[in-house]
Amino acid sequence: MGDLGGRRRTYDGEPLEPARIDGDPIIQLRRWIDEAYDLLDDATEVTATALATADAHGRPSVRMVLLKGLDARGLTFFTNHDSRKGRDLHDNPHAALCLHWQRLHRQVRVSGPCEPVARDEAAAYFATRPVGSRLSAWASHQSAPIEDRAALERRMARARAEHPDDATIPLPPHWGGYRVRPDEVELWQGRPDRLHDRLVYRRDGDAWRIHRLQP
Repeated sequence: MGDLGGRRRTYDGEPLEPARIDGDPIIQLRRWIDEAYDLLDDATEVTATALATADAHGRPSVRMVLLKGLDARGLTFFTNHDSRKGRDLHDNPHAALCLHWQRLHRQVRVSGPCEPVARDEAAAYFATRPVGSRLSAWASHQSAPIEDRAALERRMARARAEHPDDATIPLPPHWGGYRVRPDEVELWQGRPDRLHDRLVYRRDGDAWRIHRLQP
């Protein structure tokens, strides 16, 4: 029961070659995300992303977030600025992300500096969230202790009473977005015999250089 070493899967993904990928890692990542949506079932949260941060003392933490933006500026997610990840990014504004699609034997690793998005951009996204999600952003002091579930539900009811009009629930002052501006992006494709394909983009001035890494 405690021995996990014998639990193995074989990875048989297609070869990953520099000539077959886009020279821009953002365009290539968008391509892989689109392929994941096409090839995976509706139960798969394609944009689920492991976000790693570190505090001012270098102590790391990691959690799953949902990727909500991807363009030439970088990769964007939203959260409570007072949460642990928000505090980490305030003290140490660098982050690493990892998207993983097991059935496709693929993952993408991204790292780089991280900065808050503009308030108007955060407000525009916030307005698209379901009503309950907007209210919970007001109700929850994310990462802070609370005595029990009932207390959290009372906070939610209070948020509902304070914001009865669904159309005018404002962006909380403690809530917003962050954008990771990548300086390194790695594509990983699982291959037989653990000889996986790894191609990494690294910034070279305003351009990108692609290198192959050993598995």
